[in-house]
Amino acid sequence: MKIVEQSELRETPLFKDVTGKIVFSSDNVMFLLVKIPARGNVPEHSHPHEQMGICLRGKAEFRSDTQKTIVEEGMFYWIKPGEKHSVTSLIDEPSLFLDVFNPPREDYIKKNKEHNIKPLKNGAETIFQQ
Repeated sequence: MKIVEQSELRETPLFKDVTGKIVFSSDNVMFLLVKIPARGNVPEHSHPHEQMGICLRGKAEFRSDTQKTIVEEGMFYWIKPGEKHSVTSLIDEPSLFLDVFNPPREDYIKKNKEHNIKPLKNGAETIFQQ
């Protein structure tokens, strides 16, 4: 079993001002905390990963080719593999989301390793600190 405290997680830039913290990443699934700044934006993109998540704090507009929806604290979302989507924060403070990816986002693991240098003492292979 592995347990980590949020204070142990290190931020990695994902998009412009949007940051992520890898909580856990196994062979099959990744938990990623994503912080979008006040009125910030995750630009339209797609990926071959299935993505599910929950809004932990804040309010944002989620857009896809077929849908535009407001997601607020406590609401869940599911984005299919290959589905184009974007997210825009609608509030004047940061929004926080827990994203779950299957399979893990190798690009985020690589960014995390490049941005953060030393592994943590808890033995987690993809959590790094400066």
